[in-house]
Amino acid sequence: MAVHGTLFKFHLHKVSVFPIDYPLKNPIYIKPRWKKEPNPPLFNTSLTVTAKKLPTEVVSGELNAIASQSLDFAASRRQVRAAFTEFQQQLDHCLFKMAPTGIRTEEWYELNSRGLEIFCKRWMHESGVPIKGTLFYCHGYGSTCTYFFEGVAKRIAASGYDVYAMDYPGFGLSEGLHGYISNFDDLVDDVIEQFSSIKSRSELRGLPKFIMGQSMGGAVSLKVHLKEPNNWDGLILIAPMCKIGEDLLPSPAVLMVLNLLSKVMPKAKLFPKKDLAELSFRDPSKRKLAVYNVISYDDQTRLKTGMELLRATQDIESQVQKVSAPLLIIHGEADKVTDPVVSQFLYEKASSKHKTLKIYEGGCHNILEGEFDDRILSVHDDIISWLDSRSLK
Repeated sequence: MAVHGTLFKFHLHKVSVFPIDYPLKNPIYIKPRWKKEPNPPLFNTSLTVTAKKLPTEVVSGELNAIASQSLDFAASRRQVRAAFTEFQQQLDHCLFKMAPTGIRTEEWYELNSRGLEIFCKRWMHESGVPIKGTLFYCHGYGSTCTYFFEGVAKRIAASGYDVYAMDYPGFGLSEGLHGYISNFDDLVDDVIEQFSSIKSRSELRGLPKFIMGQSMGGAVSLKVHLKEPNNWDGLILIAPMCKIGEDLLPSPAVLMVLNLLSKVMPKAKLFPKKDLAELSFRDPSKRKLAVYNVISYDDQTRLKTGMELLRATQDIESQVQKVSAPLLIIHGEADKVTDPVVSQFLYEKASSKHKTLKIYEGGCHNILEGEFDDRILSVHDDIISWLDSRSLK
């Protein structure tokens, strides 16, 4: 596969925390602590988020009761995830049914410099298999690295790469108010700190290191690269959030009001909401499975979060010419959440000497997990081929 300036046209179990045998910065070798966290502030009806009520013909009343609790704080999200892990792995999706065997995983919590417990996960092939390189994953807005991405990570790990991921503060299993981003640059610094700690391990020295981001994670990955341009051997962007779709934004007048309100009540959930599952999944059968990502943030966007997402995209747009790492951009042609035209702009303006843009015809936003099976597997193969082209030299 050519990679030099090429344009393609296509498109209640407890959480297990495994002991690890290498040093970590501030490691926490404990099972999740169901510690008491602060009560939500005022405007409680705007601040508490609960999981959707799940189809009773599929999910038992007991699981529904677990899923219906407030997910504002990490203790509840961890409990919900632990209860649903086995159920999720039995869902009718190629990422679960066709996941490679022989993949080892490790999960742990690590206290970062801001005093937050960060959830991390590793996927690796069986012992004795040579490692080609390492891939670090940044998940999308509202999501986590413990649902659909599990299947993606296993396929990449089976091809010879160690895969690492983390949940951002306020998302997934990491501490923080659910869905709340007070400062996007702080979130990026959290990612840099966590991934730098992992990259420093002795067993990873000398291996190529790549960062991959999906949707908002694409914006995170770009900002990470822009802050440390010489620390990565390649950058993979999946439907990157370099600009939010116009149909998802309120009018300029409303946006101005929301910006003012974000300074007064930043955690309030007042940004207009659209059904992203409807926009993101091309395969209707896979769209129905989105509801089982039970710890995802699926409520109206918090005011400060919304403004930070907009600010991040504007900042990235002004710096695209500084993107210099080898670059693979993947986008669905029919994406209505993030604009594929902006990926084209990024591809053209980036100063990377080795860059590839692949636009998949008819593809929607969640191209790693929301397409029909053959397209999903094809996209994964394209990612692995690109990684091999950058690693096997």
